[in-house]
Amino acid sequence: MMKAKTVDKIATAVIISVAAFIVILLAGLLGYILVRGLGHVSVDFLTSPPETISEGGGIGPQLFNSLFLLFLTMIITVPLGLGAGIYMSEYAKPGRVTDFIRLLVEVLSSFPSIVVGLFGLLVLVNMFGLGFSLFAGALALTVFNLPLMVRITEQGLKSVPREQKEAGLALGLSKWKTITSIMMPIAIPVILTGTILASGRVFGEAAALLFTAGMSSPRLDFSDWNPLSPFSPLNPFRPAETLAVHIWKINSEGLAPDAAEIAAGASAVLIITVLLFNLVARWLGRLIHRKFTASK
Repeated sequence: MMKAKTVDKIATAVIISVAAFIVILLAGLLGYILVRGLGHVSVDFLTSPPETISEGGGIGPQLFNSLFLLFLTMIITVPLGLGAGIYMSEYAKPGRVTDFIRLLVEVLSSFPSIVVGLFGLLVLVNMFGLGFSLFAGALALTVFNLPLMVRITEQGLKSVPREQKEAGLALGLSKWKTITSIMMPIAIPVILTGTILASGRVFGEAAALLFTAGMSSPRLDFSDWNPLSPFSPLNPFRPAETLAVHIWKINSEGLAPDAAEIAAGASAVLIITVLLFNLVARWLGRLIHRKFTASK
């Protein structure tokens, strides 16, 4: 008995030590990037366009492009991912075909980003004539995020207690009504987690966007909100350098004297944006979950 307790204490200490090491490592990494970059962040830095060879450039267009790309990607990914996940969980019959589809989803989720970028270049940019554009980048990122959304949605629905599902059907509710009114509110926290993970990949992805969204951005006219105008911020068919691509470009071939400072500031802004998005999304998910629970 004493030996078992000793082993248990040692295992607990090892697990806590590993967890503490990971937390300290992550905090140190984030702290280093933030301390190094926050000193260069200002309102002018967040709103002004970048400079090629002179000092004082900002990241305004790149920050806007990243947020706009996130919006475009998620309005494509979320409906498709939810629909496919609901089908795989509740409508697909068990069998070899369903297992094969799940295997394809797993394989697709493990594709290297550079492969997806080359696929986007050959098919979306060249074959379909979309050119280097936000829309081509959003479609390429959908290839990344769709398997994750499908898998998370399926797992979230399967985590709903079977008794609650059967109770809804016993009350005479249709299958679709049972899914939307009983199962989805319970699965929302899990689905929201998948959405947050997918959104984080949009912010941080660079390799796939190099070949689809492009490495340049026209000077945007924020007074022109016509989506068909080539200089309009809302035009989804214009080239768009995102913040992650801009950081890579500045570090690899930046000619400005303050290129290192710009890259550090942009990295800090990218991390803060991802953290804020995660916090807001989790708060929104808890709010929606409480409202659905209260309505029941």
